[in-house]
Amino acid sequence: MPAKPQAHRASAAETAPKKIDVKDLSAGFGDKTVLRSISMPIEDKRVTAIIGPSGCGKSTFIRCLNRMHELSPIARISGKILLDGRDIYDKGVDPVLLRRRVGMVFQKPNPFPTMSIRDNVVAGLRLTGSLRRSTTDQVVEKALVQAALWDEVKDRMSDPGGSLSGGQQQRLCIARALAVDPEVLLMDEPCSALDPIATARIEDLLHVLRNDYTIVIVTHNMQQATRVSDRTAFFLTGDLVEMGSTDDLFTSPRDPRTEDYITGKFG
Repeated sequence: MPAKPQAHRASAAETAPKKIDVKDLSAGFGDKTVLRSISMPIEDKRVTAIIGPSGCGKSTFIRCLNRMHELSPIARISGKILLDGRDIYDKGVDPVLLRRRVGMVFQKPNPFPTMSIRDNVVAGLRLTGSLRRSTTDQVVEKALVQAALWDEVKDRMSDPGGSLSGGQQQRLCIARALAVDPEVLLMDEPCSALDPIATARIEDLLHVLRNDYTIVIVTHNMQQATRVSDRTAFFLTGDLVEMGSTDDLFTSPRDPRTEDYITGKFG
């Protein structure tokens, strides 16, 4: 069996330019506060893992990164999120166009079940009115190749997306996110509904995608965080406890709460 590709590890001294810079971010719903004064960089073309127990604010955090949090009528948010130096919450920023730059893959695969595989891939481009008929085939093939799905579906492009296996459906959703040519890919526990074999395929895929995209992955699986990420942030009850290179955080955490969590004393 060929060896699994190894994640490139960012050492404590090895940093990349900031793609996203989160400054004093607080968020919640109505009177409930979910995140409190989060400040952290997200480095360009690196995989950043967000870990922490259920209810600590991980999913709310990444939904703030592409303005999906505000889709709730009772959502509230303060602070700044800078993407390439510009606050994504500025009045002049179109959230639809922002979500082209900052794509999202959700916990459960959510292809359009009766729509063809081909149409699933280009659904986002159609939504933004930027799909060109003359280049559709190339866009579809490129996205499916990037998602490591092309060889499995190239002869069945008219089949409905719902006919694929769970792991294939999740890679189809990744292809759909990649088709709009994003710069950042947010992944909210993308493997939690998948079996170990499908999970391994997604993890292998992340090792490839990290070369071209800035990736933020929420995961409840600490072993997965160590396998796929360069940097890890530990959240607890709405606070960022600590962040650092994945190797450093898991081998020599600075905060005793981090050590208690990664050693299984709570969670």
